[in-house]
Amino acid sequence: MSVIDFQELCLTRGGRQILGPINWQVEEGQRWVILGPNGAGKTSLIAIAATLIHPTKGQARVLDELLGRVDVFELRHRIGLSSAALTDRIPPDECALDVVMTASWAVTGRWQEVYDLWDESRAMGMLSLFGVSQNRDQNFGSMSEGERKRVQIARALMPDPELLILDEPAAGLDLGAREDLLTRLSALALDPSAPTSLLVTHHVEEIPTGTTHALLLRDGAIVAAGPIDQVLTSQNISQTFALTINLTFEGGRWFARAL
Repeated sequence: MSVIDFQELCLTRGGRQILGPINWQVEEGQRWVILGPNGAGKTSLIAIAATLIHPTKGQARVLDELLGRVDVFELRHRIGLSSAALTDRIPPDECALDVVMTASWAVTGRWQEVYDLWDESRAMGMLSLFGVSQNRDQNFGSMSEGERKRVQIARALMPDPELLILDEPAAGLDLGAREDLLTRLSALALDPSAPTSLLVTHHVEEIPTGTTHALLLRDGAIVAAGPIDQVLTSQNISQTFALTINLTFEGGRWFARAL
């Protein structure tokens, strides 16, 4: 099954084309990283993949469903999403356990939904997986940035999605919190039972071990896409960020330095 299949996809806003034309396929079991400078179109690309917006032109298939001919509210139950925009919608007084459990109903803010012991057990399992089970009763708004990031990823995994989308999961974290998160994301990427994933970042240092494919974006167009060891080269990264960069790979991690 093709998890993502974009054909001649374009997105226009305010009379300006900000994305496209994009031809891109993601197959089941792949772990992708999407890299590019600010304004490259990364957020728009994953917003389409998350079914939050539709393309202006072209064809977008997500989990074998054609956008425009499918109930996106049903499709979104099959997609786990962690993003800064979602963080802003989570009530600050919601406890971590409820933040995760409400993903079962694809809502933010617990209201009149009914949860059972299975829901609570799975939510606790996801919190434990990302090292924040001790925060189960803590208000989301009182957590550190690193704790909020991990709770939101646990939430994204709660409904056992077929596609996991992480938009800059390490942004704003200090060194310790970043490395802890990357260790956990690497374990997830190396787990063959984990969902197909798309991870957006500005920094090659934030690519988890186990990532299989990479897509490089600049000015709304693809610079390169494919297996990570073929795409992540000094030449491609330099072209993507318009700067001469030396890219190295050591101990399972990528590092970039300007020349």
